[in-house]
Amino acid sequence: MDDALPLLASKLTAPPPPEVLVPRPRLTRLLDAGVCGPVSLIAAPAGWGKTVLLASWARAQAAERAVGWVSVEPNDGAEDFWAYLRAALATLDVDSGGDSVRRMADALTRLTRPAVVILDDLHLVTDPGVLDGLDFLLRHAEGRLRLVVGARAEPTLGLHRWRLDGGLTELAAHDLAFTREETAALLARHGVPASRRQVDDLQVRTEGWPAGLRFAARALRAHPDPDRYIAGFGGDDPSVAGYLVNEVLRGQPAEVRDVLLRTSIAERVWSDLADALTGRHDATRVLAELERTNGFVVPLGTRPAAYRYHRMFGELLRAELGRHAPEQLTDLHRRAAAWHAARDMSPDALRHALAAQDWDRATSVLLRHWPELVPYDRRAVPSAPTPPPPPDAVRADPELALAYAAELLDGRDLATADDYLRLAHRHRDRLADDRKPRFTLIAAALRFAEAQLGGDRDAVLGAARRLLDLVRLTDPAEAGTRAVALTAIAVAELDAGDLVAAESALTSGLTDARDAGLSRARLACASRLALVRAVRGELRAAEEIARTALAAPAYSEMDRGFAHLALAVVALHRDRLADAEANVALVPHGPGPALVALAAMLRAELLRSRGDPAAGYRALAAARDELAEPPPGVARWLATAEAELRTAQGDPVAARDLLGGAEGHAARLALARAHLCAGDPVAAARALPAAPDLPLLVRVDAGVLDAVAARRAGDHRRAARTLEAALRLAEPEGLRYVFTRAGPEVREMLADHLDAGTAHWPLVSALVAAVEPGPPEAAAPAGDALTDRELTVLRYLQSMLSNVEIARELSVSVNTVKTHVRNIYRKLAATRRRDAVRRGRELRLI
Repeated sequence: MDDALPLLASKLTAPPPPEVLVPRPRLTRLLDAGVCGPVSLIAAPAGWGKTVLLASWARAQAAERAVGWVSVEPNDGAEDFWAYLRAALATLDVDSGGDSVRRMADALTRLTRPAVVILDDLHLVTDPGVLDGLDFLLRHAEGRLRLVVGARAEPTLGLHRWRLDGGLTELAAHDLAFTREETAALLARHGVPASRRQVDDLQVRTEGWPAGLRFAARALRAHPDPDRYIAGFGGDDPSVAGYLVNEVLRGQPAEVRDVLLRTSIAERVWSDLADALTGRHDATRVLAELERTNGFVVPLGTRPAAYRYHRMFGELLRAELGRHAPEQLTDLHRRAAAWHAARDMSPDALRHALAAQDWDRATSVLLRHWPELVPYDRRAVPSAPTPPPPPDAVRADPELALAYAAELLDGRDLATADDYLRLAHRHRDRLADDRKPRFTLIAAALRFAEAQLGGDRDAVLGAARRLLDLVRLTDPAEAGTRAVALTAIAVAELDAGDLVAAESALTSGLTDARDAGLSRARLACASRLALVRAVRGELRAAEEIARTALAAPAYSEMDRGFAHLALAVVALHRDRLADAEANVALVPHGPGPALVALAAMLRAELLRSRGDPAAGYRALAAARDELAEPPPGVARWLATAEAELRTAQGDPVAARDLLGGAEGHAARLALARAHLCAGDPVAAARALPAAPDLPLLVRVDAGVLDAVAARRAGDHRRAARTLEAALRLAEPEGLRYVFTRAGPEVREMLADHLDAGTAHWPLVSALVAAVEPGPPEAAAPAGDALTDRELTVLRYLQSMLSNVEIARELSVSVNTVKTHVRNIYRKLAATRRRDAVRRGRELRLI
């Protein structure tokens, strides 16, 4: 041992913070909670900020407890690793008792407080014996060892056992991704005065990858044209490319690099597509292993399994393919075009046919599947541009110009698409007469798609109606063309804030799309219809439609965004706030007033429910800034949401000012709530919407508000009757939030309702338990706690059961029940059943 090299202090100390550090309390809180269990694992590829987070957390822990640190390096053998771990434990006053892992475990068991050790870059350990030894330590340290691990892939530490027992805290790449707020903070700390749009664009391009954002922030500090820099920033940026090549790509075996490069031409990669592009027969294994070990390979959650590459990684791979194997590109695109065409995946088939310069296949895809090629929203980030066909090819076949225009529209290059639409029309006379009607239909459909993507609602509606007129003139039974037109109308109406008109068009468009087998229009309609149904309170139908939409191949992140937002609304109304937050986090940033506004409104309500209304105001303000001039209907949505926040904060005057004439059901509900807040139940009752065909959620919400107004006016009988009607409507759909958001007053009404009798006892009982009560009238009597059996009887007292029936349920005598009831009355200072139940609820005993 005399020849042993000295231990390096730098490997036993958390590295210093980077030049610019952005606090990330949402992540440090997870680590704070995770250290209560045996293992916390941060597993993500290079550049996701694992070491920065671990070091920041370790420094923050210093005031409370010492934390051991070991930085693992590539050349560390087993002897090195154990020497450094013993040294790290020694800094925590743990005498490991020699070289034996068994003695180290024994030393740990004698600690009075668990030892916390961070192992950074544990993936660099190649000796399986080391990981077996760590697993042994964890199992035999009797809970006195807490490992916090940073690695690029999940280590073999028997994590399945800790995961099953709930003792494992896991953070992955999607957790480490910067939020928009964190991206804005990073740019601000670099001295970059970025606008909200610039922050959003950069966020979308990097997908929150911390290393990419740091590269961009440093470059933007000195760049004269930030917009131009951000528009061109991607995986082929020299700094980003160098990092990804050295840290991610170079370490892959040659066969894996070949799979990555060849499949990078596709936006979504299925295993059999990978086989077709690579000539292999084991791509499923390769892709699955890449997903496990490489956070830049993202599963799409479809069946069969499909993947995509992180946006910047995909851009790097395509740049590398073009640099090192340009001769393969045409053949790869031909294979991809054939594969997608055989599966009726028309947008992808067209894109690859054009990239392969296979003009015949491109026009064939257009003519046979043109309804599937009409885009309904813009991509969040444009796809790589497809080289244009030569002028002589377009002159010879104007349908090729339409095909290229469809691809340009899908990639949101509206100006160039318009040029090709004009070019196609200019050469229309070269077509045979029997081909001109189809050409006219396709051109008309692309024109209204152009209007849709440009945000011109009036132009969309006009172009869509012209298309419907063409269908009636040519083929009234053509469901596909009707589906295309109705989908465009529905999208335009929804973005204008007209839910009624949107729902009508969505329902008809979805039917026609199903009849015609149009997956793109079907997904566009289904995802948006799910959201409309959720907003109306039809939660079961909304959830079913949304989950079906998410299981289908995605043509657009926006479509998936509407489906996730629908699930978030469903979760909110069922009072599952964590599920709502998880789904709204999956809603992508992108154009479209409806998605932007409704997502902001949901975030604002979630923030209010979490006790942070100020953040709710900021969410609504951000949506207004993003939309600049929202359509009147959408502007009313946002004003109504802000009014609800004002009322919740006890400012009904500001709420009523925001609501103005209170147009629409939601605005009238908000106005009624403001009147109740102001102490005017008569005005509240007058404000409530009262049409015969109100949406379910409006009827339930109005019923709750009407019951409160009646109770305050002294009409308890009408209040009980109205509340019972609202419960009857709410129960089948699982609507709960409308009751729980109303606070202690509605809780008291529900508690009284339990005592008076209700046909919805389980629901009302659950709602009473879910709503926070008002402050108790007095503290619980000292030394007079109810016994377990008395608590059981107290729960039965909430029901309509008599003492005899309670005795029968508990299999005891009636006298025993009476004795328990007398004890309950005495201990709770009650003289009757109703008072005992109310007192028990105030004390949170039931």
